[in-house]
Amino acid sequence: MKRTYQPNNRKKAKKHGFFARTKTNIMARRRRKGRKVLSH
Repeated sequence: MKRTYQPNNRKKAKKHGFFARTKTNIMARRRRKGRKVLSH
């Protein structure tokens, strides 16, 4: 039987990675705040 969770790094990165975050307002807000590290 196949396991239910079959990780796919590319899919994960597209959803939650750096570039996915730059498209939302979160990054802009952090940049405005003058944050040293935008994402880890």
